[in-house]
Amino acid sequence: MDLFLHKLFKKQYSKLTPKIRHKADITIATFLINPKEPSLKNHALKGGMISERSISVTGDIRIVFKEYSNYKQVRMLRIGTHNQVY
Repeated sequence: MDLFLHKLFKKQYSKLTPKIRHKADITIATFLINPKEPSLKNHALKGGMISERSISVTGDIRIVFKEYSNYKQVRMLRIGTHNQVY
């Protein structure tokens, strides 16, 4: 899997607390091994974000991404609280 980070993702990631960044790193590592791991709660989004998907870092922190060619390429778009990313 080729992983790309959007500049907004990088900016939002840099503003996270060290504890949340660590959890995000673990989530991303798990995602790279198995993007369909049940603990990630990987799901498609609806409405204006229909081409995007989301995974959970913590109860309220999400990563929004787009996947291409059945997870051969993934572009992480946003990271933050539920209200920040949707």
